[in-house]
Amino acid sequence: MRATVRTPEIDEAIISGLSEGKPLAEICRDKDIGRSTVYDWQIADPDLAGRIARAREIGFDAIADACLEIADDSSLDVKIVGEDEREVCNTEFVQRAKLRIETRLKLLAKWDPKRYGDKIEHEHKGGVTITTGQHDADL
Repeated sequence: MRATVRTPEIDEAIISGLSEGKPLAEICRDKDIGRSTVYDWQIADPDLAGRIARAREIGFDAIADACLEIADDSSLDVKIVGEDEREVCNTEFVQRAKLRIETRLKLLAKWDPKRYGDKIEHEHKGGVTITTGQHDADL
């Protein structure tokens, strides 16, 4: 049976988990709470909604930090193969690390595009004509 009674301990578990970069679905599974229940609590309590929004923002930074940790972990980049014990690139590990980083970065770009999305610059070419009634001005 899913918990539907909100307690300060459940609030703290949600806030703490999100701040660590854990997905809400994982937190809800651990606490046996439906995600829709948490969404309902946010609608009913703007303070909780604000705390969750802030926790998510902190959690996004934690996810970005995890990307650096994954990228810096070279412990399994090389494996030993053959009878002569040659060192070769462990492409499976390297590709898996790459996938883990790319997945996190893509999610961050969607969840918080201002901080983690690609910077898009627009360049305007051409002129603008302003009509004031008496004179036209070309800019």
